[in-house]
Amino acid sequence: MAGEPQILCVNPADAAPPGGHYSHAVTAGGLVFISGQLPVRPCGTHAPEADFATQANQALANLFAALAAAGTSRQAIVKVTVYVTDIADWPVFNALYAQAMGEHRPARTVVPVPVLHHGYRIEIDAIALRC
Repeated sequence: MAGEPQILCVNPADAAPPGGHYSHAVTAGGLVFISGQLPVRPCGTHAPEADFATQANQALANLFAALAAAGTSRQAIVKVTVYVTDIADWPVFNALYAQAMGEHRPARTVVPVPVLHHGYRIEIDAIALRC
């Protein structure tokens, strides 16, 4: 219908399918909204017992896969929200994030939470520009 917003749901082929009624990403206008990315392996298996760095790297990889499937890149990220179950893990994440993002420094928020789905220790969502 004319005048309806152009919204596209995105689910990367190289990522585990969503575990619920959502998409990995949604594009709307010039923006890409990335759903919270847990450290689920692309094959769909879970490893909540993995160390924090392993979980953080997988969550970042999932975030970047969703960005790529939506036709954009990490350089287009404008806002990141990171949920962690132990704020003591923040320095580890900050170092991994800085390495992954390079010189790009989007706005960022960390939210300590008591528990995450499947017993994971980190979840990451983001908003990016659609390139």
